Amino acid sequence: MTESKTTDIKIPRRLTTALINSLTAGVVPRIGLEHIAVGRKAEVEAILRDMDNIGAGGAAMRLITGRYGSGKSFLLQTIRNYALDRDFVTADADLSPERRLVGTKGQGLATYRELMTHLSTRTRPDGGALEAVLQKWITTIQQEAMKDEGLRPGDSALTEAVEQRIFTVTAQMQNLVHGFDFARVLAAYWNGHKLGEDGQKQAALRWLRGEFPTKTEARKELDVSAIIDDDNWYDYIKLWSEFVAAIGYQGLLLFIDEGVNLYKISNSIARSSNYEKLLTMFNDTMQGKAEHLGIFLGGTPQFVEDERRGLFSYEALRSRLVEGRFAGAGYRNYTGPILKLEMLSHEEILILLQKLRQIHGLHFGYTPTLTDADLIQFMKMAVGRMGADELLTPREVVRDFMDLLHTLHQNPEASFSQLLGERRTEHTAGAGEQKDELDDFLAEFEL
Repeated sequence: MTESKTTDIKIPRRLTTALINSLTAGVVPRIGLEHIAVGRKAEVEAILRDMDNIGAGGAAMRLITGRYGSGKSFLLQTIRNYALDRDFVTADADLSPERRLVGTKGQGLATYRELMTHLSTRTRPDGGALEAVLQKWITTIQQEAMKDEGLRPGDSALTEAVEQRIFTVTAQMQNLVHGFDFARVLAAYWNGHKLGEDGQKQAALRWLRGEFPTKTEARKELDVSAIIDDDNWYDYIKLWSEFVAAIGYQGLLLFIDEGVNLYKISNSIARSSNYEKLLTMFNDTMQGKAEHLGIFLGGTPQFVEDERRGLFSYEALRSRLVEGRFAGAGYRNYTGPILKLEMLSHEEILILLQKLRQIHGLHFGYTPTLTDADLIQFMKMAVGRMGADELLTPREVVRDFMDLLHTLHQNPEASFSQLLGERRTEHTAGAGEQKDELDDFLAEFEL
């Protein structure tokens, strides 16, 4: 490879570093996605329409399904970036054995805490935006009071004017479930800010993050009679969505990935409890019981469609999620609650490889020598595997291609045709071994 600068594209090194490192490891980058996004136009447009409805006071819930590595996490992260640009507050979390929707050991609360940790805004895109949101609220109220009533910083009347406006916002919250305690904590945060009492501010933040272990401690420090726990955390999510909309944001969007971990719950009662919570969330968003709230859940097709332990095993969910008679007849329907991600087309994969080739050259400071014909040859090798059209995923293609680029760059004596030839030989040998193993395996069965 010839060492020289690439001038076709201009991407900050911070972004190329994140893209190269993430894609090499097979994980989705949190930044710079716009430089490698291909396909998914219809899915993105459908969700952007959801955002318009959420910003207007509605709510939405979508299940994004696809095989491991098919692009679910990538799409969720892309949508998250769009949402931040549109002035939404976002929060994201991956489900795991320790983080569920409900659980006997605080797994639901653990999910809420994770969401609060990753609370993000356009000015704080990397999470930790909880205090920034509250600071913005207070600053905005102070500016409005000074503008509307002709007050100046330091005027004695300013504090009273701000408190009246805060009372107006919190009074609206008190009419909602758990709204009274939520409003009391917001007022406590304001008082701590006004009096310079960091202890009270931090206590309010701890309560809002769900970190108070007992009601007794909450009553002692904040004079509130409730805490956020495993049973009620979702009610507070709805309060957050109303609050952020009231202070000037478009709404609150939750991005919850790895829904398959609910499917993996071995205890049927615990699994059903989680599906029941999911049903509540679905009904709230679809029936107008929540406002300015969007929930996007990623999972595998098995997690949704398995009638033994997937979402379809819970009849109330199955009847709401199953495809309609006409959409299921080979036609696409992007208005339903489930967005099924199909494999990227060969043309889209080629465009992706072209972008990765450019970014790799830009990051390491060389002019790429791989031609489009080389990329097509690489694709033929990738999709030429047995069942590749059904089984190959973007993650597998990208990881193999990044491995190829790294190897060529770090070993100037190696050639593309040489590496591809070795790879093809490995696949041929591997396929032969798999066939022998399969023959041996099948030989054990008798009809």
